[in-house]
Amino acid sequence: MRPFDYVRATDTEQAVAVVSADPHASFLAGGTTQLDLMKDGVLGPERLIDITRLPLAGITHTDTTVRVGALTTMEELAADPVVRERLPFVREALLLGASTQLRNMATIGGNLLQRARCRYFRDPTVAACNKRNPGSGCAAITGIQRMHAILGTSDHCIALHASDVAVPLVALDAVVHVRGANGTRSIPLTQFYLPPGDTPHIENVLQHGELITALEIPLLPETARSHYLKVRDRVSYEFALTSAGVALVIEDGHIQEVRVALGGVGTVPWRAWDAEDVLRGARAGADSFRAAAEAALEGARPLPGTAFKVELAKRTLVRTLETVAGAAS
Repeated sequence: MRPFDYVRATDTEQAVAVVSADPHASFLAGGTTQLDLMKDGVLGPERLIDITRLPLAGITHTDTTVRVGALTTMEELAADPVVRERLPFVREALLLGASTQLRNMATIGGNLLQRARCRYFRDPTVAACNKRNPGSGCAAITGIQRMHAILGTSDHCIALHASDVAVPLVALDAVVHVRGANGTRSIPLTQFYLPPGDTPHIENVLQHGELITALEIPLLPETARSHYLKVRDRVSYEFALTSAGVALVIEDGHIQEVRVALGGVGTVPWRAWDAEDVLRGARAGADSFRAAAEAALEGARPLPGTAFKVELAKRTLVRTLETVAGAAS
């Protein structure tokens, strides 16, 4: 690991000002994978600003939202009674996203900002990685592809977004609140992440020095039912091959409100808008569920090593819909 300066921030504005003024500085918080990447030689910031003692933790509620401080841990959010009652698929995604030890350390803000788990990105001995070295190529496209994306990919990158909890959060239209040198702004999570396109190294819309301060999560209607299903190689701590987060309001056998997002398949947490369009107003049943799955994966661009994910993702979504519809009946 390269030497670096360490600063423990005591004030949010101070932390933002220091990082904004120094292009070689980075924030440090639980869940960001910052230290992992530094140990691997992927990242080499000259200054780390530790924000873990800032007053950015805590959960507050209104009749319609849950506001979560960015330094709230995954375990704290999963234990919140309102999340348990009104946002069960968020809780399920949190509990399936990491071991208990990690959930007690990883923050919500850090989880949303975790970097790609691509083995080629995380191995600096691999020269071809457009995320790490723009313009160098993408070793994954001709390498081992199994844990990579099939939606939102480009000829320059197929790296997968690994967060579990981001999947239901995208489905819910959660909003990220950030503070930067020029003030504060609020960003819908559906607009926060950027697909790789021609610039895989730019993963989100944050400017250098901007800090996530809170996450605002809309509550589901009281009549809604939801579920997060994660398909993986082993039951213990493992990243998703495919996953689905679904929330439905069903009345008289017909779907009145619907939210669908997919994980394990997208370069960003994938909101399945086309699937929602198929399901909205449809009768809850096998035909509409399969049609929604077909629509959700219509734009998939699999490679030989990821071809299996197309059908697996469809079945994952159908099973999740069946589970939610069964609970709502």
